[in-house]
Amino acid sequence: MTQRTVTASSSNPGSGQKASPALAAFLRGVERRGAVLAELQCGDATAGDAALGEAMAQFCPMAGATGMDDWPRRFWGLLLSQPGLRTYTPVAIELDATDRLGRLGSGPRAALLLRLAAGLDEVAAAAVLGIQPASYRLALQSGLPHHADGRADLSAWQRLREQIHRRIKTLPPTRLERLARRREAALAGTSAPAAGAGKHAPMHPVAASRPRWVLPLLWGLLALCALAFAATFLPVSWRLSEAPAPDAVLRRELPEQPPASLYRSDAAAVTHRDFDLLADPAGMEAAEQLAFHAWLAARSDLLPADAARAPDEAVAAPADEAIGTLEGASDEL
Repeated sequence: MTQRTVTASSSNPGSGQKASPALAAFLRGVERRGAVLAELQCGDATAGDAALGEAMAQFCPMAGATGMDDWPRRFWGLLLSQPGLRTYTPVAIELDATDRLGRLGSGPRAALLLRLAAGLDEVAAAAVLGIQPASYRLALQSGLPHHADGRADLSAWQRLREQIHRRIKTLPPTRLERLARRREAALAGTSAPAAGAGKHAPMHPVAASRPRWVLPLLWGLLALCALAFAATFLPVSWRLSEAPAPDAVLRRELPEQPPASLYRSDAAAVTHRDFDLLADPAGMEAAEQLAFHAWLAARSDLLPADAARAPDEAVAAPADEAIGTLEGASDEL
């Protein structure tokens, strides 16, 4: 059995050659499935169709150098990598099982849609996501509907599958026309739909949701800003007509006051070099009498003779007698 390595060698959009029938047939075959997958992945049909058109335009140039067996993996990988599919727009009211896909993460939702919308098996879907089949199986199980007790909800899974298939088969004719124009533009190598299709092109979602009164309001604000800017160029006499005359300015001298200090008055005592002595008045007084006591201890011969033998009696002597003795000793000196 020979390996099929047929390539779309003649499909080189933009080079003047017509796209190969195989490439056109492939894009036509994945058009409906790709539109539904992109819509359910991002939650918005308009953004999904735009992402599908970009994926087709990026796929056509590389299809000529890629084997047809590898086309599905390349195409679905390009579609899921579009920036428009990275965010999800939630629905206002959930009515169908497909509306609950927003509760899933982007990865489990993509794994689920590759199986139900794209129709890929586990091996092919895992190759699109660049993971092992076992990892894809875990992602698929996390995206399956479950009961409150954790058991798989087979009825919800069946409803989800039926709704996705029904949506693929019943796309509106107007939407199919837009998708066909995007497909033909991708095959022709142009980024925009073919000429004459502009009147049927969908309006940008931001422009469609913008109220009509927003634009006049913006123009009014712009006019007010222009008037305010022009008012800055008016003559000075116009702007200062209500200013008071120079003679009317009142002058009053402030009373003299000492400069403010960063510290309180008691902070000077704390920073004094003899703060320890200032904080101990008794010690300060003893320090001042230190020279006298030292002299008195050195001249113990001036004390009465009985003071050394009977200290208790000397202490009990009258105060005037002790003072007289000290005065007599000072006279002898």
